[in-house]
Amino acid sequence: MDAHGKELVFKVLNHEPVDQVPWVPFAGVHAGKLKGYTATELLTDKNRLIECLLEANHLYHADGQPIVFDLQVEVEILGCELVWVDKAPPAVNSHPLAATQDIPEKIPQPNEGRLPIILDACSALRNEVGEQTALFGLVTGPLTLASHLRGTGLFMDIIRDKNYVRSLLSYAKDVAIAMAGYYTSAGADIIAVVDPVVSQISPKAFTELLADPFQDIFRAIKDTGLFTSFFVCGDATKNIEPICMTRPDSIFVDENIDMIAAKQITDQHDIILGGNIPLTRVMLYGTQQDNMQYVIGLLDDLGMSNLIIAPGCDMPYDIPPENVIGIEQAVHEPASVRKMLENYKAARTDEPFELPDYEHLDKLLIEVFTIDSAMCAACGYMVNLANSAKEKFGEAIDIIEYKSIHIDNIKRAQTMGIKHMPCILINGKMKYSSIIPSQAEYFKEIETILNNQ
Repeated sequence: MDAHGKELVFKVLNHEPVDQVPWVPFAGVHAGKLKGYTATELLTDKNRLIECLLEANHLYHADGQPIVFDLQVEVEILGCELVWVDKAPPAVNSHPLAATQDIPEKIPQPNEGRLPIILDACSALRNEVGEQTALFGLVTGPLTLASHLRGTGLFMDIIRDKNYVRSLLSYAKDVAIAMAGYYTSAGADIIAVVDPVVSQISPKAFTELLADPFQDIFRAIKDTGLFTSFFVCGDATKNIEPICMTRPDSIFVDENIDMIAAKQITDQHDIILGGNIPLTRVMLYGTQQDNMQYVIGLLDDLGMSNLIIAPGCDMPYDIPPENVIGIEQAVHEPASVRKMLENYKAARTDEPFELPDYEHLDKLLIEVFTIDSAMCAACGYMVNLANSAKEKFGEAIDIIEYKSIHIDNIKRAQTMGIKHMPCILINGKMKYSSIIPSQAEYFKEIETILNNQ
């Protein structure tokens, strides 16, 4: 009998032959849309969370699914203030270590913050669908957690004070291991360490600072008998090889990554690759057939082995459910979907977009292209860095964020040839793409341009 659901996910993670590829919808805040709840209502109420998770499970025929996709759970307990919105997870609004290099000692406990809601929901899902669906427990990775606590100052620390960074990351590692243990006790099958900020550092920095913490985390999880995963967002192409060296069972990536090139690397290390359906261009703004076609393209390019199909990251709240249903059909019934797509024609999204006259600007213009700084941690820190220049340079500069959750911003990015986010352009010229510079480097770049105008 062919394997499906949880058994299918487990077979892939164990490198056994399968008849089809597993499907794992990352319906985080989007699950709230299915029952008419805001992201805030979903993430702060156990009964609503369970209701929405079960709805997403049944509607999207999930082989695996996360409990929540929220990288602020731990740091809310550790003293970060959060800003809540209706259609995205909360965003970090304060950094307890911004003005100090203290190393915290507190480890979040399972009865603190929103952990009781999340862990109870995990146990409930285990009882309801745990035999059919592989449950992912998501914990915040050490670099992202450290960034939440320290703020953008962490990127200067990485250059100037590596010993402090190592100590802070060691603490963050201990938090991740504790969180993994809570999810294990609640019935999760796979622990995913989610660290989007990893895409913003160099392979050298990753190897020097993060290789050991990640290896320790994955070793601790595997010792409990669970599978492991590394979730990274943004253009982490340069870090795929170093990530593989930390030995997760699987790596999930987003649309910034060339899946064919990445899979050549992950296959060499016998690691499963997951992803990478584009969140906005395809899932949010595409048609159902666009979504089906994208998945068929992935299957054609990547084959059946060592692969899990999933969105690139946490699904935007307003994705049309019919698009996700189309993806599920393409994954589970590719032969019939191929017939449906015989007359498929992609809608045009590459119409030229009118851009500013960069040669005749009144002020220096800083443009930040993001997926959405409210949802993407790496995007958020890029925007925070960009905005920090306003206090120093004042009216001499203008700063604009273009979120790709808006169709006009997608067209703008396509017209400008922008392929990877987050990134910063100054006066229309790319300056920082998928790497967050130190504030000193960023300010020096602005000063040079202003002095030459």
